[in-house]
Amino acid sequence: MAKKTKKIETPIDQRETFVSIQKSFADSDLSVEEKLKTLYALQQADTEIDKILQLRGELPVEVENLENEIAALKAKAANVTEKIDDATKSIAENKHNIAECEAQIEKYKAQLDNVANSREYDSLNKEIENQDLLRQIAEKNIFETKDAIAARKEELEDIKARLAVKNDDLKAKKQELATIVESTAKEEEKLRVRRDACAEKIDARTMSAYERIRSSCHNHLAVVSVFNGDSCGGCFNTIPPQRLIDIASNRKMIICEYCGRILVNPDFE
Repeated sequence: MAKKTKKIETPIDQRETFVSIQKSFADSDLSVEEKLKTLYALQQADTEIDKILQLRGELPVEVENLENEIAALKAKAANVTEKIDDATKSIAENKHNIAECEAQIEKYKAQLDNVANSREYDSLNKEIENQDLLRQIAEKNIFETKDAIAARKEELEDIKARLAVKNDDLKAKKQELATIVESTAKEEEKLRVRRDACAEKIDARTMSAYERIRSSCHNHLAVVSVFNGDSCGGCFNTIPPQRLIDIASNRKMIICEYCGRILVNPDFE
């Protein structure tokens, strides 16, 4: 008994178009006519879903952009707050240094009353001068740090004001988007169920080509019917008479020679 030859499945090439799969299109459990009808029904469902998504316009992108801007502003506010905290700690350290310098100055001044010679006297005065200089440096640091803190606080208030505006915008955009989504949710769900049912009947290679053509066309139409009796419903170029006969027969996949879309019988509508 002869062994049945097993068909070898070639990997799907993401560059494939309908032209690439035209010869193998009929190799399916579905008839060519049924497959063409299923593809057209899939296209119709996708077109209706596209219309619903168009109702939302740029809102989803605007919401995402606002969320990113708010996250960036919050991160900036946190960074500024951290710098203010560091500056406040720096002031506290400088105040501590001033107190230590003053204590050292008082100690050296007290020692001046008990010096034994001029060399020791000069050494103590030098220490007093050094401590006084350190105190002045600490005081200058405090003054400059306070100015920096004031500037940071103004910056923080500006960020908070911008955050408040952005949050209000985001709230309004989300509410507007939610209203649109809610009004079309049931219809979209039905369309997606219908789309999934069609997609399940179509082989992976054809679906891959379908998605690729859809994504490459400005109107997202990969499967179109004959327009006005003799033209492609996608690019509106004239279809040769013999091809019109082939399309009407529903027995083979016919591709528009100008745009690469599948052409189907207008009766499918």
